[in-house]
Amino acid sequence: MGAATLIFLIAYLAGSVNFAIIFFKLTGREDPRLNFSGNAGTTNVYRQAGLLWATVIFLLDIGRAMAVALMAIYFLNPSLTAWAAFFLVLGNSFPCFHDFRGGKGVANYLGFTIMVAPWAALASALIWVIVYGAVRVTFIASFFMVFTLACGQAYHLQWASGAITGSIAACLLILFNHRENITKYRASKKEVSRQDV
Repeated sequence: MGAATLIFLIAYLAGSVNFAIIFFKLTGREDPRLNFSGNAGTTNVYRQAGLLWATVIFLLDIGRAMAVALMAIYFLNPSLTAWAAFFLVLGNSFPCFHDFRGGKGVANYLGFTIMVAPWAALASALIWVIVYGAVRVTFIASFFMVFTLACGQAYHLQWASGAITGSIAACLLILFNHRENITKYRASKKEVSRQDV
């Protein structure tokens, strides 16, 4: 269990390195958490710095997650691999290096799953495109993506109890990270309903 604890700690610390915050600081920009959604993730980087830099941050998040996944696959019992993904997302969401205010963890979860269950990662990306095309709401499409990733991980890890609980925990954490988006979306829907009456 000592090895698992070490891997989980490394996953959390790796997730705590937020490339968006570091990039904005190095380029003399204002902290990305101070504008728009207040999130230090790819979407907010896109809003503030454009597509090129959003793509760079996204790829860095994906690459970091893939490296953590390789480490977990090599050193951990397969039933615990999904928990390494959870701690990676936890670090990205509540980074110890950035006042415990980070991103939402979707890109990291995707990158991790690319190494564990690549077919699920591909399917989740297609599902994201389809759902976004239908509803035009980024975070709703992300929920469908994350659910697909979690199911893919659990399936690839043969539905081991640790894989199931780790996948559920990661899903719930990412859902929790989007609580403000959910609240604002529901409020906007209520406002539209009032105007239609």
